[in-house]
Amino acid sequence: MEFQVLGQVAIRREAAAEPVPGRLRRVLLGMLLAAANRPVSVGELTEALWGERADDRAGQRLHLHVHRLRAALDDPERLSLGPDGYRLRVAPGELDAERFEELVGLGTSRLRDAPAEAVTTLRAALDRWHGTPLAGLDHVPALRDWGRRLAERRLAGREALYQAELARGNHAAVVGELTGLVAEHPLRERFHGLLMTALHRSGRQREALAAYRRARQLMVDELGLEPGSELRELERRIRAGESLDEPRADADQVPPAQLPADIAGFVGRQAELAELDGLVAGHQPVVVSAVAGTAGVGKTALAVRWAHRVRDRFPDGQLYVDLRGYGPEQPVTAQDALGGFLRALGLTGGALPRGQDERAARFRSLVAGRRLLVVLDNARSADQVRPLLPGGTAGFALVTSRDALAGLVSGEGARRLRLDRLSRADARALLHEVLGARATAEPDATDALIERCARLPLALRITAELADVRPGARLADLAAELADQQGALDLLDLDNDPYTAVRAVFSWSYRQLDPTAARVFRLLGTHPGQEVEAHAVAALVGEELAVTRRALTTLTRAHLLDEPTAGHYQPHDLLRAYAAELAATTDPAADRAAALARLRAFYLATASAAMGVLVPYDQDRRPRVPAWPGEAPGLASEEHAARWLIAELDNLLAVTRDSDAAFTITLSDTVERQLDRIGRCDALLTLSEWKLRAARAVGDLFAEARAESSIGQAVTLLGGDFQESIGHLERARDGYLRAGQLDYHASALNNLGIAYGRAGQLAQALPQFEAVLALDETVVPRSVRRSTLVNACNCLTGLGRYREALGHAEQALALARALGDITNESNSLSAIAELHLRTGDPEQARVHAEQGLELARRTGYRAVACDCLRLLGRLRRLAGDHAAALELHEEALAVSQRAGAVHVVAEARNELAASLAAAGQHEAALRHYRESLELATRTARLRAHVAESQAGAAAVHLALGDRAAARDHLRQALAHYTALDLPQADEVRARLAELDDDEG
Repeated sequence: MEFQVLGQVAIRREAAAEPVPGRLRRVLLGMLLAAANRPVSVGELTEALWGERADDRAGQRLHLHVHRLRAALDDPERLSLGPDGYRLRVAPGELDAERFEELVGLGTSRLRDAPAEAVTTLRAALDRWHGTPLAGLDHVPALRDWGRRLAERRLAGREALYQAELARGNHAAVVGELTGLVAEHPLRERFHGLLMTALHRSGRQREALAAYRRARQLMVDELGLEPGSELRELERRIRAGESLDEPRADADQVPPAQLPADIAGFVGRQAELAELDGLVAGHQPVVVSAVAGTAGVGKTALAVRWAHRVRDRFPDGQLYVDLRGYGPEQPVTAQDALGGFLRALGLTGGALPRGQDERAARFRSLVAGRRLLVVLDNARSADQVRPLLPGGTAGFALVTSRDALAGLVSGEGARRLRLDRLSRADARALLHEVLGARATAEPDATDALIERCARLPLALRITAELADVRPGARLADLAAELADQQGALDLLDLDNDPYTAVRAVFSWSYRQLDPTAARVFRLLGTHPGQEVEAHAVAALVGEELAVTRRALTTLTRAHLLDEPTAGHYQPHDLLRAYAAELAATTDPAADRAAALARLRAFYLATASAAMGVLVPYDQDRRPRVPAWPGEAPGLASEEHAARWLIAELDNLLAVTRDSDAAFTITLSDTVERQLDRIGRCDALLTLSEWKLRAARAVGDLFAEARAESSIGQAVTLLGGDFQESIGHLERARDGYLRAGQLDYHASALNNLGIAYGRAGQLAQALPQFEAVLALDETVVPRSVRRSTLVNACNCLTGLGRYREALGHAEQALALARALGDITNESNSLSAIAELHLRTGDPEQARVHAEQGLELARRTGYRAVACDCLRLLGRLRRLAGDHAAALELHEEALAVSQRAGAVHVVAEARNELAASLAAAGQHEAALRHYRESLELATRTARLRAHVAESQAGAAAVHLALGDRAAARDHLRQALAHYTALDLPQADEVRARLAELDDDEG
């Protein structure tokens, strides 16, 4: 079920909109959707439905409309009544306005690095509109305001769309659309600017200047104002004949923007903010500022507020990581934090170094000379921070910690900024921000609360929130109540630690909870992960989902829990520590152990169910695990199952990290098959290494062999050392034989062939595949045989044996369809499409590639989606449609970088480079060939891709007239092709001979 507000309010089922009958019922649904997943009071709803016409029977009539609305929902329990009013449960993606906002945000974020993808995403967002938002309900003030915000967001989305269209070179094509938008919104300067740019880039300078004159006249006539500086500057540049073309940005050049949301209601800290401003404005060689202070003093709030204030000074982006240095969970290692930073800077899969030192070096190289802000929050020690510091002096690192970080001050020249508790004036301002007139009316009680909270911002905010939800209580009574509880806790504090005040405030707030919410809070402190969704919390506490959701809402309102993303909950690190402390002293050890056992059982059962949806044909090769007896997330489609697995993967790793050997082996055997397909080869490697240790600990030879196989595959996909990968896979092959697992022995041979193939050693790869196909069909599972057929097909294609390859691909396709394996049906279709193109049948190539792309997108198989996009782009290039080819190849590159496999990225870059060269964009083509070459030459793992890059670069240099450079690249390509005994060697040899003949 979906809800529609981008037009008339309606409910959509299976893509068909069903208008909600009756104006009052549409108002009711609109109000509930405006506050989706939050309660709306009876008073607010009554006011919206009847306004001044409300009478004593309004409550009964409201209940009747609620009853009728429930009947229209797929689940009446979606609409519930609680103490604070009616609440409509809306899952992520069910509200068209929410999905529209997400798509606009995603499309806007891709403007610089992938304009073609931005256009697709933004048009998908705008296609969700069906007219005026909340049509016919603008008499309700709350809905009128929401509708206006949505309409404004739609205009911003349209601006972003045409900015992306211009970035991808569609200047002439959008002139007509922009002309219409200018007429529709004559006072919106951005549309005028976009039209002027489109006209100028289309060679129509005179018309561009005429468009400016019309815009200026409108502004003067209607507003009495000259156009803004941006429009005036654009007119100056056009008049001066300057180029307005923007270079097409590379995918790894998009500036990261990882800062958390700015802090609402921030007060004080002016001296500290000014000191940080001075460090940047003074261009000092100091690049590190360490903000140290006690727990709850507001270090993170200061860092985030300041980072938002100065983000414009760092045009190359902002990186942020919570290092989790203090709390019951494991701190983030520098290696993992570097992995996140490098991914944000465009590196994925095999482009991502594996070791900490390699990652640190790569990070410093990437950010050298960049104006980049790095915020390292909640650091444990100087050693944790050092590898994360940018090199040079152009960047700026801001570190927060409870530790003084003396090592950074002495070793890295950091400036330490000690953060003390708020001044009394600032603490008073913070309470006034939340409590307003109540704080003014009881100044003495306000001051007493400030002292009880030790002027710590975290404690003050929780106290103010608790007071706010008890509007009938006097602040003096609340201060006295807190004093009574704090006295007992102070007896435990021998060092006058301000954290005692925080514990007192926590205790005060905790004691107001009902027993269920209190237990949920305590047990959340034992969860080893970070963001947790409601089903997992219900499993942890052993409660029904509805009861758990109510408790989570209570905790969120009390500021004892955050909801960083919709439906996922996380306590502040101090609150997590306090919750864990309470659990340890309140809940018996057996109860805590049972809670974690339920949590593991839930994650394992749900992961198994997700895999059952994603790869149902492979059920016999996965462990049989008990179904979860409680409520579980909906996993009805491949998309839902893949989304759950991606969202919860880090939690799956967290619960496995300290589990026993049996759980570790079972969880890994359950999910490992999908991890490479969702672009998480790093998780595959980590989980497999844990499984290897667990298998050896319990002497499980079969599990040990499976672990070796998975590690070998992960190393191959990540572009690791070839011999390391082969060693793991050979140990797996031999281990399966010792364990008597002949079907898995066949899998190991297949994986060995893949490893040889990735390295370009096709002559060594093919015998591995042939050995599998020669085995009796009763020994080899059909899924393994299908996979081997596709891999053998690709190998034969690379060797130029197209007829044999096509026979293998068609057998693989038939097997995939017989198994209901649409994931690998897409893989087979892609292979067949490639063969049709190579054998001169472009139409059949297009048909098969489009079919494969549709299936790959449905199942999230990114590597195959990239293959199909590359092939479709090549078809357009061969047909002379360079614009379409570039669009498809830019999309392929964007997809490849999320696929997590190094060879996929290298192939996508080479293909895009070829299309750029065909379109005459030679410098851009050489840049992509260089990027691909750098990726493929790292430890000489992808020699075939190296050769392809060298041959492509040679063609570009030849087109530029640089015959010496072309000859050099061809010789290097020939050396690689010859060493690999690939047929391309003959073609390169002939091109070299032609060059020599021409010069002779």
